Formats: sequence, structure tokens, C-alpha cells
Amino acid sequence: MRNEPKVVAITGASSGIGEATARRLAADGHRLLLGARRAERLEALCEEIGAAGGTAAFRRLDVTDAGDVRGFVAAAGERYGRVDVVVNNAGVMPLSPLDALEVEEWDRMIDVNVRGVLYGIAAALPVMRAQGAGHIVNIASVGAYEVSPTAAVYCATKFAVRAISEGLRQESGGGVRVTLVSPGVTESELADGISDPAAREAMKAYRAVALPASAVADAIAYAVSQPPEVDVNELVVRPVASVR
Repeated sequence: MRNEPKVVAITGASSGIGEATARRLAADGHRLLLGARRAERLEALCEEIGAAGGTAAFRRLDVTDAGDVRGFVAAAGERYGRVDVVVNNAGVMPLSPLDALEVEEWDRMIDVNVRGVLYGIAAALPVMRAQGAGHIVNIASVGAYEVSPTAAVYCATKFAVRAISEGLRQESGGGVRVTLVSPGVTESELADGISDPAAREAMKAYRAVALPASAVADAIAYAVSQPPEVDVNELVVRPVASVR
């Protein structure tokens, strides 16, 4: 594995997998631009990374706004001179059964989990094509491979991320690598957004065995560290005791 310094832009970096990835990649010597809606958390994280000898800046980001995502990727290039890696990590998971008719929550998942990834690709791909190299890392879920009760729409968004990633891999060329990382149950704040009481209780039981977010960050770091001629396409990371 190579740890040559790269410029990495990470969405959804204020907590969970995004935060853990920022810490791991900064420790590996990469230069980071971190994006999320909660700018105060990003600021604190950047201060911690800087105090540990790393390099990180932040920008408030709404991944459902295509112009905001373009500005985010452009800011990474302006600050550091290029953009080597974009990690499309931002996601939401307000689970509920379909007959609960939580249409606003469905729309939110589609906006963040699908459109947010597409906007990240749209912002990064022209930059990376112009450079002749780059790496797009999309975070999906084991829900990209299976469907469970209360998670139909969430899984649909992650199936979409998987399909988009595979299409991008086949089309990208020009030195642009594509990696799909699909975590199993992981310690994060995603479950905090579940409004349906039954789904929330079921998720508590499901999360009794969970990966630390750092385990997923390690998987991302592995893909990023490969030499330019190696493209790690898919990584599925589950807890050993998990049945899913």
C-alpha cells in the first residue's frame, strides 16, 4: 500500500464514518476538505486534526444542492491545487414501513443518498478527467444487496448507489478509479433519525453488534492507498457476529 499524500474531499464528515475517515486519512498524511451541514462540528474536527499534525479544512455543505457540491469540490482544488479523491459519504436512514407513508422521509433519503452521490460525481468527474486521474469513493450499505422490513426505500437508495458506482466504473476511464464501500451495521448517528417507533426499537436490537466507524475508515484508506493501476471496486465490511 502507498500513502503518498493526496487531496481528499469528504461529504458527511461531521460524524460517524465520515468523521472516522477524516481522522484516518489525515493520519495517513492526506490533505482534507471536510463538508457537512454542521459546520461547528467540522471546525472542531479540523482543529483536532491540526493539533495532531494533520491538514484539514472545512466548508459547510448541503449535498442536496448541486451548486453547493460543485463549490465544495472546487474549493478543494483551489485550496490544495488538485482533487485526488472524493468520498461521497453523506447519508440518512429514517426507516419506516411503507404503509406508514412517510413520503417526506422517502424524499429526503432520495435527495441525500442518491442525488447527493450523483452531485458529487458531477462535481468531481470533470476535474478528475482534466487531471487525468482521480478516485471516487461511494459509501453504500449491505442494504445495497438485500432488503429488510422498514428499510425498503433506504435499501432502494443504496441499490441505486451500487448501480451508479458500477456504471461509473465502466464509463469512467481516463485514470479515474471507482470504489463502492458497503458497511454492515456500524456505530453512527444514522439511527437517531428514525421517527417510526417500531423501526427505532428494531434498530436498537440490530445494532447490538456493530462495527466501529474506524473499521470502515480503514477499508476506505485501503482502497485509497492502492497504486494508480489498481482499482478496488467493491468492499463489503460486516461485523463478524452479524447475520446480514
